[in-house]
Amino acid sequence: MTYSQVAVLSDGVHRSTGEWTPSVHAVLRALEGSGIAGIPRVLGFDEQRREVLSFVDGVVPDFPMPPWLWTDAAVTSSASLLRKLHDASAPLVAALMGDEVWRSPIHDPVEVICHNDFAPYNLAYRDGICVGAIDFDTVSPGPRLWDLAYLAYRIVPLTAPGTEDDVDLSTSERERRLELLLTAYGTDATADSLKAVAFERLLELAAFSDRRAVDEAEPDFARHAEQYRADAAHLAAAG
Repeated sequence: MTYSQVAVLSDGVHRSTGEWTPSVHAVLRALEGSGIAGIPRVLGFDEQRREVLSFVDGVVPDFPMPPWLWTDAAVTSSASLLRKLHDASAPLVAALMGDEVWRSPIHDPVEVICHNDFAPYNLAYRDGICVGAIDFDTVSPGPRLWDLAYLAYRIVPLTAPGTEDDVDLSTSERERRLELLLTAYGTDATADSLKAVAFERLLELAAFSDRRAVDEAEPDFARHAEQYRADAAHLAAAG
């Protein structure tokens, strides 16, 4: 598996496709029909059979993450958008649990269509407020907490001190931000239950990254796997 090749041209965002593309387009069209703003629209295909999607306007942050990402507004607006996407996708689950091909595994319990990479580097912000999401290639049916736990991992964050993507925030501040995220999403899940899902998510990501390191002869993926395992161990040790 390789990441999609992306070209931003005047008529939209051109991306390489795969056998999962029809499923992704079905999800995007349904989300567009729900009236949620900030979601790529499917515009068609170009002469190279790449998909063409509309451009989502906003700032998509990259590492090292900007200081404004560690504000309350960034946390709450990101969690709120995820809730909207999940709620809009819930009615699709029954219709999309047939012979559809997904790029990512299906996880139980199936409640919604998960983005599976809902993190700041795939979110668009304006004035520090999350206004959109991109890169839906990895969507698949799964539980709400599967997505929410990964967002928490990246935006609280739940990283281990000293790891590459960690930020200088105290433990008490991270706990406060985690509760803020849970409230903004609107869930009865506890912080501990979300951390438990994040632990599982990180171990799966580590195994996935190990496979990519071998399949694509790319040592960076091995480094990512090491970080995921370090962060998972930190979550387990923190209880």
